[in-house]
Amino acid sequence: MAAENEAELSLLECRVCFERYGPGGQRRPRNLPCGHVLCQACVGALSGSGSRGLECPFCRRACRAAETSDCLPLLQLLEVLGPAGGGGGGVPSALGRSGGAEGPLPAGLGLRLALGGWGSLVNPTGVAACRRSGRLAVAHDGKKRIHVFGPSGGCLWRFGERGDAGNDIKYPLDVTVTSDGHVVVTDGGDRSVKAFDFEGRGVLAVREGFRLPWGLDATPESEVILTDSEAGALYRLTADFKTGRLKKCRVIRSQLVSPRGVAVCQTSGAVAVIEHLKAQGPNSGSTRVKIFSAEMDLVGQVDSFGLNLVFPSRIYATAVAFDKEGRVIVTDVCSQAVICLGNPKEFPIFNPLISHGLSYPVGLTYTANDSLVVLDSGDHSVKIYSST
Repeated sequence: MAAENEAELSLLECRVCFERYGPGGQRRPRNLPCGHVLCQACVGALSGSGSRGLECPFCRRACRAAETSDCLPLLQLLEVLGPAGGGGGGVPSALGRSGGAEGPLPAGLGLRLALGGWGSLVNPTGVAACRRSGRLAVAHDGKKRIHVFGPSGGCLWRFGERGDAGNDIKYPLDVTVTSDGHVVVTDGGDRSVKAFDFEGRGVLAVREGFRLPWGLDATPESEVILTDSEAGALYRLTADFKTGRLKKCRVIRSQLVSPRGVAVCQTSGAVAVIEHLKAQGPNSGSTRVKIFSAEMDLVGQVDSFGLNLVFPSRIYATAVAFDKEGRVIVTDVCSQAVICLGNPKEFPIFNPLISHGLSYPVGLTYTANDSLVVLDSGDHSVKIYSST
């Protein structure tokens, strides 16, 4: 048990200076292009003054300080744990002790396929399924930002390099696939929304009007619903992706609290949004799931406190989806689980769908054949579950 806790604690420490990561300043965790993570202070120390390059102390791959980026999964974990997360039982309680493949899955649901892994995917942040072709698009921090998998799990394409060209992606936060087969990405690096065809050709980039576009999902009509975390708003983006023409992008809901994850019900048109509530005093932050009708009327909501009334452990939602019955499904990084919250009218219920085998689930979607796809940033993989 001591060795296990030591491994969990080391996740929050820079492996060069052994100082604990923090949300800002010199302790902020930074990704190197190779996938290893250092604190900002060590990146600066290794690169020296000016624009001189640095060498990864673990794999010796050379890069420039300008090529590093924020490590979003670690920053989210620090947000979950709060200021006191590094002491006592904070880390084990948030990470749990079931990150491996131990223990049975719920009856009727089995792991069918696992894709990616370290080296193939680096700190993935978003996953989406094309219902027409069965392909999966994954956003991650590797050299090619978007990784497209075929229905059998093979890699079809990679595209979207870091840079300033039209087809480049600086830092992808989420991805969705429209019904007409276009891949749409939120880019936190230049605060834009970018659309590509499945071969990686850029067809549209919307760079004006957003403060920090984050989560997004497509409607059956190929419109895109997206959140702006800093503006506290929900947008509806309508475009002709085949010709690359933006038709309209308008706010459909405002005064949200740091909205990130979003999902659209493919049958009813309902929209689910995850708000990230600010920490009060020494307490860590929490989340709230809001459900809106297709007309954007609020029809249900539940926060971490409300869920604690029906489930004793703390829940921190990172991704949301609707199943084919219109039930709300979320990933929870505290219990390392996928949880069904039920139909908005019956909130809150608590029905764990997957409670073992996940490390840090951050993405969630369903395929056309009703397979459940979970993006696990903890082991850099995509896990596909089907009824058995």
